[in-house]
Amino acid sequence: MSDQMKAVVCHGPMDYKLEDIAIPKAGPGEALVKVEAVGICASDLKCYHGAAKFWGDESRAAWAETEVVPGHEFVGEIVEIDDVAAKRWGVKKGDRVVAEQIVPCGECRYCLRGQYWMCAPHGMFGFKRATPGGMASYMVFPKEALVHKISKSVKPQHAAFAEPLSCALHAVERANIKFADVVVVAGCGPIGLGMIAGAAAKFPGTLIALDLDDRKLEVAKKCGATHTINIGKQDPVQVIRDMTEGYGADIYLEGTGHPAAVLQGLKILRKLGTFVCYSVFKEDVSVDWSIISDDKELDVLGAHLGPHCWPAAIKMIESGRLPLDEICTHQFPLADFQKGLDMVADGTKSIKVSLIP
Repeated sequence: MSDQMKAVVCHGPMDYKLEDIAIPKAGPGEALVKVEAVGICASDLKCYHGAAKFWGDESRAAWAETEVVPGHEFVGEIVEIDDVAAKRWGVKKGDRVVAEQIVPCGECRYCLRGQYWMCAPHGMFGFKRATPGGMASYMVFPKEALVHKISKSVKPQHAAFAEPLSCALHAVERANIKFADVVVVAGCGPIGLGMIAGAAAKFPGTLIALDLDDRKLEVAKKCGATHTINIGKQDPVQVIRDMTEGYGADIYLEGTGHPAAVLQGLKILRKLGTFVCYSVFKEDVSVDWSIISDDKELDVLGAHLGPHCWPAAIKMIESGRLPLDEICTHQFPLADFQKGLDMVADGTKSIKVSLIP
């Protein structure tokens, strides 16, 4: 085997290049994984475009680093592993595996309290030099990685969907959905469709999907939405009020990443409703906070990553209950990574775009 491989390397905003770099070596307690597929996340795109959340501004330091292989939605086959790592993760050479996007330190307050997804150093695959991501032929899972086995019977791009699906399921868990609830999911991209599938599994009274794209709304129905609203053609606030005797929705799950969807959700919710925000926003969001307090006394919850949801996400993928061929719409070779980024940025032709190294 050659000691070189192809990889996408981030040199800064709008400066990603396909390069030949050394195949990484697995150290003690680690595993070398041959990457089969890696999804392009909206956060990858925002990082590529230079969003302040990643590269900093006058009020915050940069979090992302340069000279890093991006990609945190990946699946691959173990090609090298020692007995220590195999025992820790319950896997062996030849197994197909995914790893959670965060690589927790295990030593900070959050890790010691079991809240590993909020790890203070917050090492993540694809953004830090210490943890290169999956836009490469090979990658290393360090000993701190959280690894899960996944069936070889599903397509690679479907297996890599475990990452966004686990994130979506965490948002659903945060919402604490009840049987009679009217639940609204804003956005029918990869996260939103995962939210719909997860929310449907909670059997709410009504599950409404919002989007501007009728094609995505049709996929939302296949994921479990009972109603769909094209917000470019109908006023979702009025439609949902009409459906709920003027009260509004019980729960609003935000998965668009668009600032306008925040105020939309505050208007859609009834008094004492619940707003769960998963999105990564490129720009700051401004709303009248008196809606949250004095007007409606809302519960506003954040959601980050997919803690404790990976086994459920993998089971959903392996069960075939999701229309994954319609969700995972486009696959490109690694050499065409720019086409993939541009397609995600366009947003009108795809849902989930993946690279196949």
